[in-house]
Amino acid sequence: MDQPLETYQDEIYLAGLGGVTPDLPTDLNELERAAAGRLTPGAYAYIAGSAGSGDTARENREAFRRWRIVPRMLTDVSSPSYASTVLGADLAVPFLLAPVGVLGVAHPGGEVAVARAAAACGVPIVLSTASSTAMEEVAEASGDGQRWFQLYWPQDRAVAASFLARAKAAGFTALVITLDTRMLAWRPRDLDQAFQPFLRGVGIQNYLTDPAFQESLAALASAGPAAPASAGPASADLAAPASADLAAAILQFTRIFGDRTLTWDDLSFARDHWDGPIVVKGILSVADAERAAGAGMDGIIVSNHGGRQVDGAIAALDALPAIVAAVGSRITVLFDSGIRGGSDMLKALALGARAVLIGRPYAFGLGMGGEDGVRHVLRALRNDFELTMRLSGYASLGELCPQSLVRAGPSS
Repeated sequence: MDQPLETYQDEIYLAGLGGVTPDLPTDLNELERAAAGRLTPGAYAYIAGSAGSGDTARENREAFRRWRIVPRMLTDVSSPSYASTVLGADLAVPFLLAPVGVLGVAHPGGEVAVARAAAACGVPIVLSTASSTAMEEVAEASGDGQRWFQLYWPQDRAVAASFLARAKAAGFTALVITLDTRMLAWRPRDLDQAFQPFLRGVGIQNYLTDPAFQESLAALASAGPAAPASAGPASADLAAPASADLAAAILQFTRIFGDRTLTWDDLSFARDHWDGPIVVKGILSVADAERAAGAGMDGIIVSNHGGRQVDGAIAALDALPAIVAAVGSRITVLFDSGIRGGSDMLKALALGARAVLIGRPYAFGLGMGGEDGVRHVLRALRNDFELTMRLSGYASLGELCPQSLVRAGPSS
């Protein structure tokens, strides 16, 4: 007799007997279209937008279509288990929430709502440095939930060290260093809306609440008045502390965000200031994967930032197999960019990823339904993955391999 795993599908069908249908689409591909009419134009553009023409984001999705699942028949999937442990995180199914910044533009609950939903669903959250809520508040909302911290490495090393110390104290167990965003790309959707959240004081809350950053502001103030920042006012619930000059803080943030001088040698600084697992995000080449392994990193995330940084870049999924072949036996390889459903997860895992990260789907779920919207996305993805695995004949993650897939023919 089949053992129940995630029961979301059953809940939806049973609710339908009473005339109740889901508030949000159950096909996560449809979330973006549904969100277009429900989020503010600026918030929608920020979440949906990509670099340049959007070619990389489209290629991420096409890359999944180039691989097809070959289901196996008459295998025992009556008692499957898709649980695993990745860099200390216990995963009921192998996915985490990717770091997405400035979630306060999507919904007033922002990262707090996401943290609560993730904890309730047993899914680890990777909190962005660019969160619209200070990391300590997100950690409190997360409770016993699993949480990692993502670092956008600032030019001010004192601020970087302070971020890491705060994250460790707040119970974040792994560090994710994003390598591909030392500056923001040309993003037409944001430009057409003239919408840059950081200049409005949103997404810099970890800076505003940081002692080292406040010390740098005080030093600047004692040196003389700073030029005003060309920024709009922050919303009332995202305002800077009363003692801070928000315009000066925004200006200082723009000065130190993203260190363009970083090299592989600088990763030793992170190791000196973090005693847990360290993962570097944004790896797309075998050469860089080898450098990450040589630098003593515990893991890498194969990712092109969801197509938000380099227009015309290689699809993340196309980069995955060669990277796994090169370093998969030495360090943990995770995957990000383009996941929209259970079949996508299966394909990335079959090609060697230990787990995947999702970004835009939960951000759209947040924007349309707050905490409940995020829970919907997480439960839908989990149930879709479990069903796809069982229907494809796989009772465990260890059974997946490249031979679970074939390359699509020209007509696909």
